[in-house]
Amino acid sequence: MAPPVITFGTSGDRVRELQARLRALGLFHRNPTGYFGTITQASVSAYQRGHGLAATGSVNQRTWTSLRSATKPPTRDELYPPTTLPLAKPDPRCLTGRVLCISKTSRTLAWMVNGRVVSAMDVRFGSEYTPTREGLFQVNFKSRDHVSTIYHTPMPYAMFFSGGQAVHYSSDFAARGYSGASHGCVNVRDKKKIAALFEKVKAGDKVVVYK
Repeated sequence: MAPPVITFGTSGDRVRELQARLRALGLFHRNPTGYFGTITQASVSAYQRGHGLAATGSVNQRTWTSLRSATKPPTRDELYPPTTLPLAKPDPRCLTGRVLCISKTSRTLAWMVNGRVVSAMDVRFGSEYTPTREGLFQVNFKSRDHVSTIYHTPMPYAMFFSGGQAVHYSSDFAARGYSGASHGCVNVRDKKKIAALFEKVKAGDKVVVYK
């Protein structure tokens, strides 16, 4: 058997291209991350089974050649999308003005201006015991180096929209991903993106949190 070209646990641009090609075929249901984990392995196996190849879950030269012939070269936007998961269809309330458009279903935040997505990022929400409130809000105030007075934890780049609930950077989200949850806030794990967003958003801008 030919040695694997791309295998479990590897990362890099080749993995990103693999994921983009599998996604084009409807076999990889996330945006490319560049890391070959269990989801990518299952997607590769599904492709192999559908094309008469040994379903090893690793990509040898035969699988790679087959996949490349079955798909077009991915565009840069397809290789480097702004979020891990595809953006949801925006809520109608997000289509006018300056809006933090936050979807619980896709777990994404889109910063929209007059109906156009300017930037987007992955987000995490509160647990079932401390749920993030849904509805139409506005940014009440911003606090760059905020520390929670209740939980005594850092909340950098906080943009408060409903009582103590805010959009803010979370080092825990960055480290643990979706295995954790917030106390009701909208957590962002990309520090550069939330820092850039913090500079653009103004008090009074709309916040829409929806399913």
